[in-house]
This record gives sequence, C-alpha cells and structure tokens, in this order.
Amino acid sequence: MRPARPEDARAVAALIYVSAGGMYDRLAGGARRAPRVIERAFAREGTNASAEVVRVAELDGAIAAAIATFPAEEAHARGWAFQRLTLRSIPPWRWPTSLWLYWVGTRGASQPPNQCLYIDAIATEEGKRRRGAARLLLEDAERRARELGLRQLALDTALDNKAARALYLGAGFDEVAYKPAGRGLPGFVALVKELPG
Repeated sequence: MRPARPEDARAVAALIYVSAGGMYDRLAGGARRAPRVIERAFAREGTNASAEVVRVAELDGAIAAAIATFPAEEAHARGWAFQRLTLRSIPPWRWPTSLWLYWVGTRGASQPPNQCLYIDAIATEEGKRRRGAARLLLEDAERRARELGLRQLALDTALDNKAARALYLGAGFDEVAYKPAGRGLPGFVALVKELPG
C-alpha cells in the first residue's frame, strides 16, 4: 500500500470510475468523457478524487485497488469542486442534467456522521479481486482515521452490490441507512464502523 502518485492517474481514474456504478457517466455525459474528468480531478487538489486523498494497493507490481478517503466535513467542498470541474469539461447543454443529478444526489444521500473518515470510493481491478487488496485498504483507512482522531469510518454502496456489502459487513461495518432507488438514482445503503478507544 502507498499514497497515489501522479503517474497513477489513469489506473486510479479507472478504479474510481467503476466504484460508482455508472453515476460518473451520467454526471459527465458518457463513458468516454467520465474517466477523463476523474483524471483531471485526480490531478487537482481539493476534489473527492484528488491524488492527496487516494491510496493504492499493488499486487504483482501493478495497482490492484484504490481508495479515496477524507474527513466527512470535507465531503461537500470536495464534491462541489469535482462538480465544478465536471461542468468545465462538458458541453453547456449537458450542465442542467449534471447539476440536477448532483443536487438530487447530495439531497438524497445520507450524510456521513461527524467525526468520521468518509470513504468516497473504493474499488479493485476485476482480475485481482478476492486477494485481500480492498481489505488492506479498509484497514489502512481505519489507521488513518485513528491518526486524525476520528472515531468512525463511513461509506455507502449500491443496495444491489451484494459482494461489497458482504466485504464491509465482514470488516466490521454496520448498515445504518437505506435509500430506495428513485429520482434517477440507484438505491444505496450507508454503512458505519465504530472505531474503539
């Protein structure tokens, strides 16, 4: 495990892209544009995909998984910084749809608790799953939360993502809120892990 580096941009963007189950396509207007927007966000400080918030796990000398984490109180500012970058990257006629999805997403999502490290994205390369990379990144996030004096980890995932939910429950998270699909968004579940002492 290590912090992300500038040369990791393409690999990290691909992983963050798959972590959101098609939402980046909808925000950026398609599968060709979305990974490029994430790469731009990775190269800029202050977004929810910036290199400074991303750590990677390597297997066999290549990036196998990535995680983006930051204190929950930064979530709104980082999300809005990503949205502004998205708007600068798409044609103006796509702005209303992108802004509407951003607005609905921020209003519909459960807010992570104060005093938590928020896991905005976590994903493993398809061919490298079930080899422990995601679990190592979750353990690293827990260590980072403790270093920052935070008492919880929080994340959300799609309701129908049974593999991810099993991973998080096995890592000690509790499912604390459910949101059914609607208003153009998939259903999701919010999870929190209390960190002892």
